[in-house]
Amino acid sequence: MKAHLHWNGVHMRTLQTSIDPDSANLRSVTIPSVWSDDAAQALIQLTTTEGGALRLATEAARWVDLIDSTPPLPHSAEETSSIGRSLSCLLLMQHMAPNAALWRADPDEQAGFIVKLSSFVQDGLFATEHFAACLKLACDSLRRLDAAQRPYRSGELPLFDDPAPFHHDNTPVGLLLLTDLDACLAALGMDYDSPEGRDFAKAISQLTRLITHSGTSKPATCFECPQFPDIEKTAIAISSATQGITGLAPLETGFSTPGAVDALLDVEACGIGPIFSLVGPNGTLRASTLNRLAHKGLSPESALALVLDGQNPLHPAGAEAHARMHEAVLPFCDHLPALPEPEIDDLKDKLGRGVRRPLPMRQSGFSQRTSIGGHRLFMRTSEFEDGSLAALSLTPPRESPMARGLMECFSQAVSIGLQCGVPLNTFVEQFAYSRFGACGTVEGDDVARYATSMLDYAFRALSDAYLGQRMPDAPAEPHDEPKAPPMLPFGPEQHKPSSRSKNHTLRLVS
Repeated sequence: MKAHLHWNGVHMRTLQTSIDPDSANLRSVTIPSVWSDDAAQALIQLTTTEGGALRLATEAARWVDLIDSTPPLPHSAEETSSIGRSLSCLLLMQHMAPNAALWRADPDEQAGFIVKLSSFVQDGLFATEHFAACLKLACDSLRRLDAAQRPYRSGELPLFDDPAPFHHDNTPVGLLLLTDLDACLAALGMDYDSPEGRDFAKAISQLTRLITHSGTSKPATCFECPQFPDIEKTAIAISSATQGITGLAPLETGFSTPGAVDALLDVEACGIGPIFSLVGPNGTLRASTLNRLAHKGLSPESALALVLDGQNPLHPAGAEAHARMHEAVLPFCDHLPALPEPEIDDLKDKLGRGVRRPLPMRQSGFSQRTSIGGHRLFMRTSEFEDGSLAALSLTPPRESPMARGLMECFSQAVSIGLQCGVPLNTFVEQFAYSRFGACGTVEGDDVARYATSMLDYAFRALSDAYLGQRMPDAPAEPHDEPKAPPMLPFGPEQHKPSSRSKNHTLRLVS
């Protein structure tokens, strides 16, 4: 990892990464120093180039220059700086980023922007005017882009003359989606599952719709918001300023679904979804957790003391709170992520009827490289949103093709079982302490020193990681240890080795 350049005065760093952790083909990615490594992987997913080094400045220049080259709309005031420079600054600050269709210049998908709500909280206050200015810039960019491109998508081929001006038909010309709502509420000192939090989400959704529909044939009406006077004041000012403007194309609004752009913006929870875990993937407290503790007057140390005393200072929101938030903003949004199953009992009933639980779009888990009796094994896990095991991959890279294929099929069968509701402890009881080659000393993981098979090690490691139960090593049997080859007699009679005892499986007794 090496920092080596600046873009618009921002210090950059270069790292070697790949979307697939198993891949040996790493790509060199240059991003701002304050951005996380996940943002680098997201940039790889958004690019259309295959192989080679990636630079954020180069990738962003494709859509920034495209928008910057379009002529201003008739109602636009004279700009002191280019619209492209403003878009670049908002991207660098991780306030706003284009959606995947705009990154890839995909003509079959609707171009749009995703706005990170938590980035507009400053000193515990929501910067409403800055937020409104950001939305206006996104609306202006999408309308300019559509006005420049739509005439060329009419089916006619302009050979010598410029195409005739295109008059829109009130069809939405882009998307404006919000994300990271729960982290925004945490920075403002609000609970996700509270009337105040839902009122804020409704107010922000109404303000977004008001801005995107101003000047269109169906403008949104101004609204009252006594709980948040700054939002109401901004809404009144926007309505007054756009009274004389007409003929603008509308945009659709809502909240984002999980994807690479949210990872690029480093959001804690996509769209309107709650943050289900107080701890991040790296094992540290999330920024939202620290914000909520600070608003309660607690430090991490004092919060830990309360937990040790049996008290819970924070209560993460659940599926029912998510459903209530979804219902609150639904009247003011065109696009909302699909709600997960609100009731675990209903989900279990469906799983009992053979319905597989879907895997999340972004999956956590761990990867482990080990050696059992000198035979290498690579294990990788994927998790559901609640942190439980969702999928398993076991790969013995140096075994025969048949052994690798059988292990892959076994892993897929276990994964399907987990997604259909089979408890992990059922697999652990069945396959822990199973005996077959390869077996022997375990190297690379202190969860076991000796394993009677690759499956024995794998399921004891899963028991330790996901069930919180570390299982002891089984005693080695004489036939598990390698033996010297038998001495051949001097006569023509060949030595016949004795038959081995049948493999057996020990069961874990609770």
